Amino acid sequence: MPDSRTGGGGGAPTVLRIVLGKRLQQLRDKAGLSYEQAARALDVTHATVRRMEKAEVGLKVPYVEKLLRTYGVSDPAEIEGFVSLAREANQPGWWHRYRDVLPEWFSVFVSLETESHEIRAYEPHYVPGLVQTENYARAVLRAGMPHAPEGEIKRQVALRLERQALLSRGNPPMLWVVMDETVLRRPIGGAEVMREQIDHLIEVSEQTHIQLQLMPYSAGPHPAMYGPFHLFRFPQEELPDVACVESLVGAVYFDQLDDVSGFREALDRMCAQAVPLSRTRATLTALRKEI
Repeated sequence: MPDSRTGGGGGAPTVLRIVLGKRLQQLRDKAGLSYEQAARALDVTHATVRRMEKAEVGLKVPYVEKLLRTYGVSDPAEIEGFVSLAREANQPGWWHRYRDVLPEWFSVFVSLETESHEIRAYEPHYVPGLVQTENYARAVLRAGMPHAPEGEIKRQVALRLERQALLSRGNPPMLWVVMDETVLRRPIGGAEVMREQIDHLIEVSEQTHIQLQLMPYSAGPHPAMYGPFHLFRFPQEELPDVACVESLVGAVYFDQLDDVSGFREALDRMCAQAVPLSRTRATLTALRKEI
């Protein structure tokens, strides 16, 4: 994964670009060539080849064609198929329209979110963006950006709502979220906004691909008390699971098996501690009555 805190050349990569970069790496390894040997075929530095494989730069079609032949790919149909995918991967994602308000590190997040077939998360502070109402989203964004002009807040809200479209598309991803009880007891936007938000959670929790659990105060300590995180899983076999940990100024992404396994185990343990899925709607209804 590119370093999300600084971004990479060519903008935040689409998942397809990441997949093709990994395929190029696999072909180079199979051919037994080093970065330096591959770079000589292109008359570039070895860093260029390395960055292509890590999806830190766009995939230039002439470079891709030359590398494929250098790696022993001779079938014209196979080369053309790869090149066609490279052209597609170089097209900016839909979120590029919001580049005026979208930091590079979050562009990576949206790219991963859009292409996932499973999204799991722990959230101790607020309702996750994918299931926020418009009014709740506006209140959260205003609190986080107190000095931003109203136009920027509107753009941020529009981006958040457009992200939610993936949950209603054909073959949507599985979304499984564990939220602390604190999330729904913290008054954001006022009582009316909170009631509307809880009503929305009750509604979306009826969908089979959206699983919501609440971690009550009574559950005591749990494995993720250090902060929120997301886990992404993809249908492409070339892509490992990715964990994302956000901070005030950016995010860090983990794709090494040992790291990601730690996050997944923490979530599994938390799901066992949290209110069972069968009682989620009843618990939400009870909390709503208290507001």
